[in-house]
Amino acid sequence: MKSIPIWQVLSISTLLSWIVFSCYFKVTQKLRSLTQSWVTQRVMAETSFILQIQSFQHRFLDAFFSALSCMVSVPFYTAFLPLLLWSGHCRLARQMTLLMAFCDYIGNSIKDAVSAPRPSSPPVRRVTATKDEEENALEYGLPSSHTLNTVCLAGYLLHYVLYSANISDAIQVFTGVTMACLLVGLIGLGRIYLGMHSLVDVLAGLVIGLVILALWLTVHRYVDNFIVSGQNVASFWAILSFLLLFAYPTPELPTPSFEYHTAFNGVVLGFVTGIQKTYLQFHHEGIPHIFTPQFSFQVFVLRVLVGIPTILVVKFCCKALAKRILPVVANTLGIPLRSSFYIPQLHSSVIGKESDGSKKMFLFFPQDSFDVDTGIRLLQYAGLAWSVVDPIPSVFAHLGL
Repeated sequence: MKSIPIWQVLSISTLLSWIVFSCYFKVTQKLRSLTQSWVTQRVMAETSFILQIQSFQHRFLDAFFSALSCMVSVPFYTAFLPLLLWSGHCRLARQMTLLMAFCDYIGNSIKDAVSAPRPSSPPVRRVTATKDEEENALEYGLPSSHTLNTVCLAGYLLHYVLYSANISDAIQVFTGVTMACLLVGLIGLGRIYLGMHSLVDVLAGLVIGLVILALWLTVHRYVDNFIVSGQNVASFWAILSFLLLFAYPTPELPTPSFEYHTAFNGVVLGFVTGIQKTYLQFHHEGIPHIFTPQFSFQVFVLRVLVGIPTILVVKFCCKALAKRILPVVANTLGIPLRSSFYIPQLHSSVIGKESDGSKKMFLFFPQDSFDVDTGIRLLQYAGLAWSVVDPIPSVFAHLGL
């Protein structure tokens, strides 16, 4: 039997202790009381500044900033990361996936902890050209997730390219940094122009993004080594994913932020589990990259045509299985459940007898029942990500792709 590294025990114990401590002492509510009023005042005070920027309103700017926002949105990265993995850039795909999930968790946690509003519309004109933007508008404002994510992912991508290609020429480095800064600046400006954020939201996203990027550049090699060759990777990450659901702060009012976190939490769980199992087969550093003699663009296109439908099928199957299995398991364990969307018969009722054991188990959690949709969402996205890194590469190998 393999020994459990002490750092894993300490990490899980610390996170569990924080959950109990924050629930018992109402840390989220106290943090909100210290920050929400000030941020709200800043958002209201910056209305005139937003209106000045929106005075340059033009259909081209509406389309340009809306398209730019879509290019750095969560759905874009969700679709882009599998393509990055299947193109042979496995290490970059691993790092981008983990960093994206980390940014999503930190950004959305701060949003819901502070629970500060977005700019009032009207008088601010809010442009929501896509369904994704309409859902984003339902979240709280500070920080700007688009700005935070762009800082981290553009910064890490620049770091990866410079070090992988061993680029040290000052002009090339300056050009890369300038392009990254320009992208971040345009994203921040676009969020204000579209009426989605105020200046304080964008600046908060910029600062938090820089802090996360600096931290990630310090630990990314250790994290990657653990995933591909560590001990107890799957079990550790499963426990971590479960606890992170409870560590997430409760917002003043429900928002889609927790759903996004749950989805990415599931993605990382399935991704890490699959990578750890199949690293030496499909995801090691020696596999060919796209546009090389061993890996043509035509082969990549065939991979996409096979892989994308398979992902969708796996996601559907995982969701269907989770909807059947989770209520049965919860009922057996005496855990009370409700459903906000996925299971209509649980919309207005609660299943599961709350035994003395379950009362003790959930003593520190304020809710008297648990939303089964959270578990369903976690499992379906875990299955989706697992299919990207495990069975689908096996299909590619079988088909000679």
